[in-house]
Amino acid sequence: MEKFTSALFTDFYELTMAQGYWKNKMDAPAVFDMFFRRNPFNGGFSVFAGLETLIEAVTNFRFSDSDLDYLRSLNCFESDFLDYLKDFHFTGTMYTMEEGSVIFPNEPIVRVHANLIEAQILEGLVLNTINFQSLIATKTARVVLAAKKGGVMEFGLRRAQGYDGAMSATRATYIGGAVGTANTLAGKLYGIPVMGTMAHSWIMSFPTELDAFEAYAKIYPERAIFLIDTYDTLNSGIKNAIKAGAQLVEKGYNFGVRLDSGDIQYLSQEVRKRLDAAGFPQATISVSNELTEEIIEALVAKGVPINSWGVGTHMVTGGNEASFTGVYKLAARNNPEGGRMIPTMKFSDNPEKTTNPGIKNVYRLFDEEGMAKADILALDDETISTTKTTRFYHPSIDYRQFSFKPTRVESLLHKVIENGERTSPAPDPAVCLRKARENLQRQLSYLDSSYKRILNPHIYKVSITDELKELKLKFISERIK
Repeated sequence: MEKFTSALFTDFYELTMAQGYWKNKMDAPAVFDMFFRRNPFNGGFSVFAGLETLIEAVTNFRFSDSDLDYLRSLNCFESDFLDYLKDFHFTGTMYTMEEGSVIFPNEPIVRVHANLIEAQILEGLVLNTINFQSLIATKTARVVLAAKKGGVMEFGLRRAQGYDGAMSATRATYIGGAVGTANTLAGKLYGIPVMGTMAHSWIMSFPTELDAFEAYAKIYPERAIFLIDTYDTLNSGIKNAIKAGAQLVEKGYNFGVRLDSGDIQYLSQEVRKRLDAAGFPQATISVSNELTEEIIEALVAKGVPINSWGVGTHMVTGGNEASFTGVYKLAARNNPEGGRMIPTMKFSDNPEKTTNPGIKNVYRLFDEEGMAKADILALDDETISTTKTTRFYHPSIDYRQFSFKPTRVESLLHKVIENGERTSPAPDPAVCLRKARENLQRQLSYLDSSYKRILNPHIYKVSITDELKELKLKFISERIK
């Protein structure tokens, strides 16, 4: 894909604020956090995705001459400010979690250190990139968990929100655990296995259903999966699939069938009986048709004989969840007298929207069995002890707290950009995706099953240290005065 470079990809008020900062000589260091407010789909966890896309965009973010001409035509910006933007590029530092990380509400997943103008203009890009891919990766992880051992194929290109949406969604679904995609361009660019069989139009183009199956089997004997619901699944489709499949088996190949409509539980069970009765227990059954994690989980619980699931619309669009709730908030600003940066905090009539002040790190605590116990937000000069029991507090600084002595502490934020440049060379896209996918599987393995339930999952602890709690209380008490 072409690199995305235009710094016009930002909300207009970011530019009007940037000009205001410039005029008031406020182009000083600042720190912004990106975090999200709640898990989508009423789930127990989320998945961090879109990082490599973001790094690529941030390190190439520029205003072209035509971009500046457009801004000039709006009669809103001074010539000297547009001259300033002519040389604009990100010169700051960015810390993030690793792509494919399991993440939870209210913890920083991206931390940006930059001058105020650069950090402000970056807001839309950061949120757009991370919010969408994290939503889709989270949805996919839920679908994969529901399918248990059955492979999940991504079939969503035709239902995705435009070209960019389709490419980003396919990338995110692979991180989330999909085994392959029907999106051929994504296969080329990202190294994702491409998969697909036939459409109903293939079958309808031949004189008979059997002719269609036999023609396909002749061309693709090693990957023949027959779509059996074009006319009548049980009275026609499966019978002709068995005839065409028998010819393949005689030649040493296997075959499969796909269902795309009807009562999937009943039809898959009947189809399995007929395949077994015909002497083809090795033949596979794939299904599609507006599948969701709830539908798949219910079918798996019934013991359906389904080998793989083709999921499209609900996986690449987010289904019943329109967006990821990521936000980008100022956490610290420049101290004009020098020294440590000044923490900042957003207040709200809704306590859940009150932010955690200061420059923060995130740590994951593990118990003696190697399972994740809690994520802890700490100020950047704090460390979490593994030699003593420590008390941690709910971010709302109410009565809720817990004490814990971790056997292991993992720091979750890592520097990915420094002084506007990558901290490591750009990876091969296929290698990058594979690592993110493997990272997710590793992190899910140490997350208790109660957090991974599709319905009514347990709430994972995200807590703050005593020092951060006291800083937050100080802001609140000063505001009351």
